[in-house]
Amino acid sequence: MSDPTTQYPSHRNETRRIALGAVALVVIIGAIAWGAYWLLYARYFEGTADAYVSGDIVAVTARDPGTVLALHADNTQWVRRGQLLVELDPANANIALQSAEADLAHTVRAISSLFAKADELRAQVAQARAQLNLTQSDYARRTLAVKDGAVSQEDLSHAGDALANAKAALRAAQSQLEQTLSQIRGTTVATNPDVLAAETRLRNAVLTLDYMRIISPVDGEVAQRSVQLGEQIAAGTPLMAVVPLNDVWIDANFKEVQLTRMRIGQAVNVTADMYGGGVVFHGRVVGLSAGSGGAFALLPAQNASGNWIKIVQRVPVRVALDPRELKDHPLRIGLSVTATVDVRDQSGPLVASHVRAIQPAPEVSDTGAQADTLIAQIVAANSAAPTDP
Repeated sequence: MSDPTTQYPSHRNETRRIALGAVALVVIIGAIAWGAYWLLYARYFEGTADAYVSGDIVAVTARDPGTVLALHADNTQWVRRGQLLVELDPANANIALQSAEADLAHTVRAISSLFAKADELRAQVAQARAQLNLTQSDYARRTLAVKDGAVSQEDLSHAGDALANAKAALRAAQSQLEQTLSQIRGTTVATNPDVLAAETRLRNAVLTLDYMRIISPVDGEVAQRSVQLGEQIAAGTPLMAVVPLNDVWIDANFKEVQLTRMRIGQAVNVTADMYGGGVVFHGRVVGLSAGSGGAFALLPAQNASGNWIKIVQRVPVRVALDPRELKDHPLRIGLSVTATVDVRDQSGPLVASHVRAIQPAPEVSDTGAQADTLIAQIVAANSAAPTDP
């Protein structure tokens, strides 16, 4: 009869072999599953965690100097395009506008007087021409009468002097008329260059007054407010920034080896650390940067040296997001995200050809219409009916 203690090592070895075989089988099955997953699915995706939210930071600046009278927006506040943000003291602008109005009125009156003077000089030219005709006839009669002895030679001489004076008077009147017409020829009171210049000065004054009310150029959230109530600011001073959070995008920095199959228009899934993996943003590749991040650095790398080590470069890829998803889950500029690009669709171009539409700044209320109305009133009040010279 065999000793039972001699059977235990054999039993333990058998168990160990079975366990190792099971582990090996699991590893092989896992490797096969991973290989199949990579071959059929994973190899068609390129991902990176080196991605961040980017967007426009619209600077709100003063166009003209002034003193801050009121602030109507502060940091973290959402504002609408065209909404009043800052009011500046309009006193100086009002004075400049009144001066421009007076200048336009004075110019219109001066040009109107030139038209009236032209009419007066035309009458003087006609009168001088009639006087010349009269003296010419008188001189001709006296010339014939001298031959008959009816008129003395002295009378004929006086008649010749009168004729010369009439000719000189006509030339003087014509010269004055031509000088006046040179200032108004081909124009009316409203289209005269001097009047148009005065109108331009008035429009500029109206515009300056309107610039005392600083409005938001876009829809967005106020950030970086630096202006204070009562502060004296110069033209071009940054007052605050407005960030349109409904139009942000993702700048994902992919390794250069990941760009082989990347094309414009490919679908992208984005998850933000702010919301976790439960919220997935869907976007599209809209462009690849013209160079790597290092190429546009303040101090680009200088590789022309004896000791060189190859470093894989990263290229920014811009991803546009669905505005509806941004509305439900707003993102902030600078947040970290993870971007995964589906590279199966290879039909898109390598270089973007479309131009991103940027929300235009609003026109300055109805300043143009106000200036036109004011100009028309001043011109009508200070001039007669336009007359062509």
